[in-house]
Amino acid sequence: MAKYSEEIKTAAKLMWLRRLSAREIAEQLNLNNARVVYQWAEKGHWEEMLQHETVEQATTRRLIVLIEKPNKTKEDFTEIDRLSNLLDKLAGIDVKKARAAKEKAVASRSESGNGKSKKKKAKNDISEITPEQLEKIRKELFYEYQHRWHDHKSERTRFILKSRQIGATYYFAWEAFEDAVISGDNQVFLSASRNQAEIFKAYIIKFAREYFDIELKGADFIELSNGAELRFVSTNGRTAQGYHGHFYADEVFWIPDFERTNELASGMASHKKWRRTYFSVPSIKSHSAYDMWSGKVYNDNAKKRADFDLSHAALKHGKLGPDRIWRNIVTVIDAGEQGCDLFDLEALKIENSKAAFNNKYMCAFMEAGLSVFKLEDLLSAAVDADSAWKDYKVNNQRPYGNHPVWIGYDPSRSIDGAAIVVLAPPLKEGGKFRVLEKIVMRNCAWQYQANRIKELTEKYNVQFIGIDCTGPGHGVVEMVKEFYPRVTPIHYGLETKTNLVLKTQDVVESQRIEWDAEHTDIPQAFLQIHQTTTSGDHITYAANRKSATGHADVAWAIMHGLSNEPLNRKQRKSSVAFASN
Repeated sequence: MAKYSEEIKTAAKLMWLRRLSAREIAEQLNLNNARVVYQWAEKGHWEEMLQHETVEQATTRRLIVLIEKPNKTKEDFTEIDRLSNLLDKLAGIDVKKARAAKEKAVASRSESGNGKSKKKKAKNDISEITPEQLEKIRKELFYEYQHRWHDHKSERTRFILKSRQIGATYYFAWEAFEDAVISGDNQVFLSASRNQAEIFKAYIIKFAREYFDIELKGADFIELSNGAELRFVSTNGRTAQGYHGHFYADEVFWIPDFERTNELASGMASHKKWRRTYFSVPSIKSHSAYDMWSGKVYNDNAKKRADFDLSHAALKHGKLGPDRIWRNIVTVIDAGEQGCDLFDLEALKIENSKAAFNNKYMCAFMEAGLSVFKLEDLLSAAVDADSAWKDYKVNNQRPYGNHPVWIGYDPSRSIDGAAIVVLAPPLKEGGKFRVLEKIVMRNCAWQYQANRIKELTEKYNVQFIGIDCTGPGHGVVEMVKEFYPRVTPIHYGLETKTNLVLKTQDVVESQRIEWDAEHTDIPQAFLQIHQTTTSGDHITYAANRKSATGHADVAWAIMHGLSNEPLNRKQRKSSVAFASN
């Protein structure tokens, strides 16, 4: 096998993370074959970087642990730098810009003499950080649309509709950190789950360490030396009530029970000095956050009805509405026009259906009524798993002990994509299914996919594996049989598809399933599934996806796992095959 330089391997990795296929990478880099790309990916665990929110969560958790570690080794510092760079990439940040800003900040500290003294400082001491330093870094680090958000920071309420991965969470973490240092004001970050909220925390810790050589510490919250408190909370009312400060809520169009979230925001930011900021990729117009976005909340209480222009043309550069909410729309094209050159638009269009591209990157709301699943039912399944699932320890070698689990696997319509889910069936009558783990793979050979399933059988007490064996899934089934002979092949047909969807509709509508709220791709996947007809006028179900993408793969994988429970669950005394001794 030919030897390739580290530069070639790094280029291949970056292309992989942009979701190019192994074949495309091999062709563009003039490699002998695509097999070597799969080998590099497996050895370097590149696939883990492609899992949706879970990679960011895992990176965040590890980074916080390392930074808060009292006695760091050389290896710890190396890993911190690597994770920091990965976090930048996951956030949609230009790593070169971030590195240049960091180098200038370090040089500035050295010139001022701040970097020479290692005398003991007060905890979370930010007294030597100046507004001028913060402003200089901000101007170098961010893009035009982010500078516009800063220009309108003083607005009482901002509501931003945004494309995926344009650095919104990253920017607002910086904005809050800068404001806390200068003003001493409290900052409150709210997300659907505590783990997701702590992504803000990881960014802030990273800013302080990289640009100012300060290690911020704090378990439940971070208190700066000037008294400013930085809180990171979930929509769970027990953890989110009673605080006050400038309020930030991310992905609000994917948060269940937005009215309650808004009540929390109103409570935290009641005083006129506190500001509120909402930002999100859109979901559907029936989501309760749309009433605020559209101005309906204002018009329902106003003596005279006001007109709200919600067009992209009106809101591209931001506009203050009659309700004193400053609204802004930033599509992926807007981001590109304003300096962010991290996206390959043609690749995104190839990888996504038109509807999915418009929703995720062009700020278009999905059409309500087309899906066979309702968004409100799907959002009600979202929980803060970190606090709700006490029997699931994600960092343990056996995260769920010896309790039984079911696995569902679904390939995309080509060899280049697949989804695997681990379902915990209810342990008692009236209990709920739980999506414990979700793996989304791209550009992987069958053997690699089968090996991931094998790893799960070693990690959990697997009682059932359901695999779509139609087409490309057949190869994986044959490989899984070698280590799990009881695997259940699922042969797709009109009746099979109908039973899968009806079963899952029953589970979702009766609120018998839960998943971590940070996995917003799960409801997005289910919303892709709609009813259609065959050429023979038979009713069937399909997803809004292209043959090579599989955007609903995670939904079908969940359905395959749920298929182990009969359509009429009363056929079984219990819905679980309990763990054997």
